[in-house]
Amino acid sequence: MEDIEQIIHINKDSLPENYPHYFFIEHLKEYGLAFFVGLVNYNVVGYVMPRIEWGFSNFKQIPSIVKKGHIVSIAVEQHYRKMGIGSALLRESMKAMKENYKAEEVYLEVRVSNEVAINMYRKNGYKEVKLLKGYYADGEDAYLMACQL
Repeated sequence: MEDIEQIIHINKDSLPENYPHYFFIEHLKEYGLAFFVGLVNYNVVGYVMPRIEWGFSNFKQIPSIVKKGHIVSIAVEQHYRKMGIGSALLRESMKAMKENYKAEEVYLEVRVSNEVAINMYRKNGYKEVKLLKGYYADGEDAYLMACQL
């Protein structure tokens, strides 16, 4: 809980999508076993905030409801990017969602213009499942990307 202020600061500095304080607290309380921070010299430099949901599988041919992880937000401070911190956070959260919450797959939304993030997700096993037209408040489209666990 003591890292929340640093997490919120990273969110505001790194992403156009910002969340209120209580949103982070609720996700940490509810899904804390898969909510991770990246540390460098005891300072928080990144985070991954997930949640667990039930929904239609992005992979099964016969429509079926599965337990899914959702990467709600992931960010790393600008100075610490391209060091593998984001990938490490993503992988640890995915592993924890599978082990602790029994998620079968995980998904996220990413801006179509965010090629660096899209490439990181691809390297970690994600595939573009769907184009979400006008998904973001500014009207930008998003890719829904998903990965089987």
